[in-house]
Amino acid sequence: MHICNVISVPFPPCEGIGHYVYGYCTKLLEQGHQVTVITRGSFHKTQRENLDGIEVIRAPFIPLYPFYLYLHGIFLNKIVKSLESHVDIVHIHTPLPPLVRTSLPIITTIHSPILSDSKCSTISSIYSLVSKISARFVSYPLEMKLIASSDKITAVSASVAQDLQNYHLDPVQLCILHNGVNEQFFTPKQKKSQGEKQILYVGRMDHEKGVFDLLNCAQHLCSKRSDLFFNFVGDGRDLTKLKQKSKKMGLEDRVTFTGQLDRDKLVQMYQDADLFVFPSYHEGLPTVLLEAMSCGLPIIATDVRGNGDVIVNGENGILVPPKSPNELAESILSLVDDERYKCVLGKNARNTIEAKYTWNAVAKNIVDCYTHLCNGNSKKQGG
Repeated sequence: MHICNVISVPFPPCEGIGHYVYGYCTKLLEQGHQVTVITRGSFHKTQRENLDGIEVIRAPFIPLYPFYLYLHGIFLNKIVKSLESHVDIVHIHTPLPPLVRTSLPIITTIHSPILSDSKCSTISSIYSLVSKISARFVSYPLEMKLIASSDKITAVSASVAQDLQNYHLDPVQLCILHNGVNEQFFTPKQKKSQGEKQILYVGRMDHEKGVFDLLNCAQHLCSKRSDLFFNFVGDGRDLTKLKQKSKKMGLEDRVTFTGQLDRDKLVQMYQDADLFVFPSYHEGLPTVLLEAMSCGLPIIATDVRGNGDVIVNGENGILVPPKSPNELAESILSLVDDERYKCVLGKNARNTIEAKYTWNAVAKNIVDCYTHLCNGNSKKQGG
């Protein structure tokens, strides 16, 4: 089978959706399938390369708002047309790919519905206000058209499927294609006993990820204890603001911002951490959460869509209300010195990954979905 993936994020991957596509595509290659990924390029002509056996095509992309999707779609659809004779299925990934016009079967995976994300977001700047308005009146109608043009709709978690009721879809009928993780790369490591306690966050430096809540939490905890250190890993539009606020708080020696890290350094950060904290306001099914669990870390995460799909409170992690830095701080204090409980949570987290979220398990479900669709059993609501 030859699968053509359509995404709107960088590839080689540097964030969750890109890693999702790369992760299952490598498993499809191992099974003898062919894989193409079409993504956004630049002003230049169409570019092609081979990435670990995956054919990558970058269609020209001109960031001219609000026409960028229409213009990108013209170039992308020409590419899809040229591939139709030897491709079996088109797999589209949200957010915001262009509409694909083809006679081939189309499956669309919703990673996080734009309308739901917009409802969860808060207005903290002019950018966030414009984004909220755009999501409702531009992005949501485009997403509806994308769903209507697809033969099968899937979601990355049960909670995302529930949110798709806002798109007139029946969540019971949707196919769930979970996110996954390379459990052979993201592995636990025996930690050496040390005085310092390392608290880790990995993700975008974005207000909606709860990073300012975590920084406020860090200020409170660092005033009480001298052995706690916080590491923020990732880039984003609020990184500069976070650094400035941390400096004003006098936390330069206790809070570290590493920026984006390569995979080898990232897994080392997970393995050296004592706790993983993920305070976001809304999620689909976050890759970094699965990576931290795969490394056997005890988790403290907010009780929001996506996080709650994989974390069972008190069993393989701890869930706290979003936008509650005080409760976040209390959970960190109660857990950080409890070695026995941390060990139980970490071990259960790793077991959760091995049971359900490996790329082998995810790829099997995806291939089953492809086979079902190609055999003519498609429905607009997932089949």
